[in-house]
Amino acid sequence: MRIHVVLERFAVVLVRPNLPSNLGSVARVAKNLGVSDLRLVEPAAPADEEAHRLASGADDVLSGLRRYEDLPAALADLPVVVATTSLRGRGRPRDLDLSELPGFLREIGPTSRVAFLFGPEKSGLKLEDLTLASATVTIPTQTDFPTMNLSHAVAVVLVVSKLATLDPGPQPEQPWAAARDVQAMVDHWDRALDAIGFYDTGHHDRTLRDWRRLIAGRPLTERDVAILRGVANRVLVALRRSSQLSALSSQPDEASED
Repeated sequence: MRIHVVLERFAVVLVRPNLPSNLGSVARVAKNLGVSDLRLVEPAAPADEEAHRLASGADDVLSGLRRYEDLPAALADLPVVVATTSLRGRGRPRDLDLSELPGFLREIGPTSRVAFLFGPEKSGLKLEDLTLASATVTIPTQTDFPTMNLSHAVAVVLVVSKLATLDPGPQPEQPWAAARDVQAMVDHWDRALDAIGFYDTGHHDRTLRDWRRLIAGRPLTERDVAILRGVANRVLVALRRSSQLSALSSQPDEASED
């Protein structure tokens, strides 16, 4: 069956890749599968002569890659983020088996932009990287030899993702919020939670990761984000008013003179 949908909606984001050769190999795989949006999070390897040799006809993708100083900047305009990891457990967003990935992509609609996130060759993604994801996906490799070449992992994820174009889902009723707007909402709630003493027991970072997973561990629509920010704002406003009333009530009454 011919696939008519070009995968321009997908972006490949490499976090701190170490080897120039992998940049070329990933660029070639991306072009094979119709993806031209390649992003790097610094510090990242240079696109040197070896990288261009291995790109082997995908020099346009390699030359067009964009570099970002941190992961939030690389994801800022993308509403859905799928991170590759072998980690599972507390604090993770929605966990997907590889076979579930096409279904997830159908759920979010046929034109929604998606970032596929890949970690450094030796260490993989950190926990703080994973907290920015809408979902995680695990490639079912052998437990006694689990580590794949970076370009091979990119190829597997993009090929499986292409299956979603065979039977694309309906358009979402509301547009998805970009990552920058989701992060702004989480920051807003961070201030609200701090103001009500939610972090008094300590463990701020871990608690905020868990909170983010609860409210943003899935794609959010623009309306979702607006509502959540509205609630956080009302909490802060109510606290300010309460503080002002308390200050007024604590002032001594002026003695009236005849």
